[in-house]
Amino acid sequence: MSPFGYSTTAEELTKAFADKIKGRTFLVTGTSEGGLGANVAIMLARESPAHIILVSRNKAKVEPVLREIATVNPDVKTTFVACELSDFDSVRAAAKQINDDVSIPRIDVVINNAGVMALKEYTLDKQGLEMALSSNHLGHFLLTNLVMPKILAAGPGARVVNVTSMGHRLGPFRFDDYNFSGGAAYDGWSAYGQSKSANILFSVELSRRLSSKGVKAYSAHPGVIWETGLATHLGEDDYADVDNIARRNTGEGFGERDTPKTLAQGTAALLAAALDPGFDDKSGSFIRDCQVGTAREYAVDPENARKLWELSERLVGQKFDL
Repeated sequence: MSPFGYSTTAEELTKAFADKIKGRTFLVTGTSEGGLGANVAIMLARESPAHIILVSRNKAKVEPVLREIATVNPDVKTTFVACELSDFDSVRAAAKQINDDVSIPRIDVVINNAGVMALKEYTLDKQGLEMALSSNHLGHFLLTNLVMPKILAAGPGARVVNVTSMGHRLGPFRFDDYNFSGGAAYDGWSAYGQSKSANILFSVELSRRLSSKGVKAYSAHPGVIWETGLATHLGEDDYADVDNIARRNTGEGFGERDTPKTLAQGTAALLAAALDPGFDDKSGSFIRDCQVGTAREYAVDPENARKLWELSERLVGQKFDL
């Protein structure tokens, strides 16, 4: 049983697993200053990885993070890659930049952290797909699969971490209406719940497909962290219907709410999924509070995971036979 839990900090994790960081290459999405991904990158830098690839929309928002990494450890190589995850052409361009970069012979750990939360207005991406599904799942599905040769080059022990949420309790993946009837059936919490269930299902199927190669996949719930700014567009009233929405979509209420965490504590959950060797025989698991947690059945169902993989291939327009 891991000694880590709710109160564990990122610094404690990185010090404990420094040998799982030193000399390795990490790719992190969503690395704007002040967010989880930025903190993940900065904490990793302290323990001398070979290379950190920071994938984000806006370089100006990542520049302070690159400067801090250079201050923390000037020996760490960093590469910024511009990518709008909801634009599949942008994702393909980002993957090509990574794949063509000879200074990145392999990627040991991918942390798919970027995302949006409970958008109030029904919004479509460039491809005509609902924005939370696109930004939170499909963009990561496409990027991860396109850079898979470099993940496989790292060999057994490589990991993919998909950042999810207890928000998956808000609803399952809507296979019959993932685009919310063109907006007629839309609410932001249901869309967020669908995308967070998708993150878990992606990890389950990725784990199954990569098991023979020794590459592991996990989903990780960081917790409620007000510092990141993910929910600045939401007010207290926006949370009032969460239980009713969950009950409508799943037949049961949302359940107990998380006690808020600090940024350091939330970062720890992602780092545990990325680094803790205690999870080596638990690929496909949902990680919460630095431990293997329990997700709703629809989010870990192998058949749902297989169906989502096939639908995701169709929606991004490319098959990936791992």
